[in-house]
Amino acid sequence: MTLSPGFDQPVADGQAVFRGALDALARPGSVVALTALPPAPAPLLPAAAALVLALADVDTPLWLDPILLSEAVLGYLRFHCGCPIVAQPSQAVFAVVAEPATMPPLHCFALGDDEYPDRSTTLILQLPALEGGPEVSLAGPGNALARRIAPAGLPAGFWAMARDNHALFPRGVDLLLVAGGSLLALPRSSRVEG
Repeated sequence: MTLSPGFDQPVADGQAVFRGALDALARPGSVVALTALPPAPAPLLPAAAALVLALADVDTPLWLDPILLSEAVLGYLRFHCGCPIVAQPSQAVFAVVAEPATMPPLHCFALGDDEYPDRSTTLILQLPALEGGPEVSLAGPGNALARRIAPAGLPAGFWAMARDNHALFPRGVDLLLVAGGSLLALPRSSRVEG
């Protein structure tokens, strides 16, 4: 097995990806291009790999979709960020889903609690495209006006789960949707309409 390289410049690239994630979370529904994309072992997408390498470390448990539990992906993540892999979604600080059609319901991930809503999972969801799917509107913090989005490849019932997730606010999960070299954030504070 050959180990795929991580970021070319770990500090600068990690900071650039972190800023991209912050920008996406501050402007829910806007598509943000990631400027540093490391090579990644399939089926882990480079954009998802970039987020994990920038955000996860030895203190951030990661849950992986079963299709990502290959030796190539596990070895890559062990070497580049050392994050522990957990068996249950509810134990994860971060989670990566490569097959949205079979993903666990959002309520299966850590939702935080009333005292510590930040103790929840940030879910990285790999999609075929961030446009071309059924259109919905996002409202809430970061959007002075409702923003129309149409990510493709979301599972049946996803928008109902997103509405239920918002109803838990300030608890709930935050979602980072990735496709190609871009991401779109759906923080728990965003209200889905339509």
